[in-house]
Amino acid sequence: MTTLTHRARRTEIGKNSEKKVESEEDTNQDKSPDNEDSGDSKDIRLTLMEEVLLLGLKDKEGYTSFWNDCISSGLRGGILIELAMRGRIYLEPPTMRKKRLLDRKVLLKSDSPTGDVLLDETLKHIKATEPTETVQTWIELLTGETWNPFKLQYQLRNVRERIAKNLVEKGILTTEKQNFLLFDMTTHPVTNTTEKQRLVKKLQDSVLERWVNDPQRMDKRTLALLVLAHSSDVLENVFSSLTDDRYDVAMNRAKDLVELDPEVEGTKHSATEMIWAVLAAFNKS
Repeated sequence: MTTLTHRARRTEIGKNSEKKVESEEDTNQDKSPDNEDSGDSKDIRLTLMEEVLLLGLKDKEGYTSFWNDCISSGLRGGILIELAMRGRIYLEPPTMRKKRLLDRKVLLKSDSPTGDVLLDETLKHIKATEPTETVQTWIELLTGETWNPFKLQYQLRNVRERIAKNLVEKGILTTEKQNFLLFDMTTHPVTNTTEKQRLVKKLQDSVLERWVNDPQRMDKRTLALLVLAHSSDVLENVFSSLTDDRYDVAMNRAKDLVELDPEVEGTKHSATEMIWAVLAAFNKS
């Protein structure tokens, strides 16, 4: 279960860190996968999954925390939001029998390739699946958390490694081998710290300097990333460099955001339903 922790836990984690090792989509969203603020126009374009993994990686060590059991499903949620924001999938319209976000099925809008292997693989699964499935079921299928042996083929394998390789190709990570006594592990230390710092500062500013206290007025990709960072249990990494007072403000505002009722927020004008559906799925799990 993900948590928005107090400063005390952050301090404890800091002391022990050396010892341990993304009709559904808004019509304004499907023009481009990179619905970023204009100030980010010169930066490297990353998918939501790449951003979540980058936030979760230890810079020098090049791997995510061994204690984080949420990031795998968080990355799958990011895939669904990314596909929705690119205009490939959407939630079926609400009916009298299916009003709730988690009761409505994920439907295909376009099967045109995105150019990203993970997105296109997921899109292929969604296109081929009958009957259609809900957001929560898709997250479970993509992570392999299903008891149905006939649906194990939907699991996306080696997701973190594949996303990391994308980040290597974009010049943000590098690849190394580390020995952990009984086994060797491929790691991906951060080489482009500027890009990660830009991402961190963007999220920090979204809940501090540019806080609007209304998710409908937030940049949709920033909102999605905050939700995914929370669901992946990497949000504390984003705020760890802040002073105590600013840390408390940032965490409290983020906490207020992710504790909003997805069913209410998803029905508001211009809301991106898939973001709220993913949040609802993680709140239920």
